[in-house]
Amino acid sequence: MKEVIGFVGAGNMCAALIEGWLGKSLVQAEEVCVSNRTPGKPKKLAEQWGVKVCATNEELVDQSNVVVLAVKPQDLILAVEPIGSTFRPDQIVISLAAGIPLRRLKKILPQGTHIARVMANTPARINRGTFAYCTAGNDLVVDRFMERMFKPLGFTVRLEEGEPFEAFSVATSAGVGFIYEMMIYWQEWLEERGIEPELAQQMTVHTFSGASELALQSMPQTLSELQAKVTSKKGITAAGLDSLRELEMDRLLRISFEKSALRDRELSQD
Repeated sequence: MKEVIGFVGAGNMCAALIEGWLGKSLVQAEEVCVSNRTPGKPKKLAEQWGVKVCATNEELVDQSNVVVLAVKPQDLILAVEPIGSTFRPDQIVISLAAGIPLRRLKKILPQGTHIARVMANTPARINRGTFAYCTAGNDLVVDRFMERMFKPLGFTVRLEEGEPFEAFSVATSAGVGFIYEMMIYWQEWLEERGIEPELAQQMTVHTFSGASELALQSMPQTLSELQAKVTSKKGITAAGLDSLRELEMDRLLRISFEKSALRDRELSQD
């Protein structure tokens, strides 16, 4: 029997994983099925990638060996609880929802189901994703699935549920949005100085991409060591960095991280 991966929900993360897995030939299109509350998004995925669309969540669960819960956190329990008995103990169930702890998932799924929480980000589309997962105790079935299906799409790590997993969610999943926010400021500053928007975006993206790639290839050098190599005393980089530190940019970012972490905790209580 073929391994069929089903997605309950057809949002951006669902699309990113499908694109990444198909691009790496880790699955075939006919081995992926999608269901959604509204038909528009699954139809679009079917037209783009040739995946199968299931009319209901129950149909999807019945046909899948692996079920990926890709709905919004505030919708997950309402989507899964009514069909909890449809799941089978031999299935792998992966939740992509921030804030929903394993204990809540275990309450609505059959005993023996291989349950995991996975935090992911959209660079999975281009095999540069960052993933963390946690399970209730050791689960070799999930470990093997993560090794086979997620590691080829980027950096993958197993973490304990709680503060480490929460920190990962904020810094990497939400963190992509924070980085784009900074890139928007970069681009706007260049445009204010007469550079065309498309060129300003290219300059910004290549700057961030180049810095990240250099840091990746230079490990285990620290980020501070790399920064020192581009900062000469009384130079333009030093002048800008001094201003950033005077404005306590680190404090602003920490506040933003904590706000996201607080929302993650709120979702776990809703």
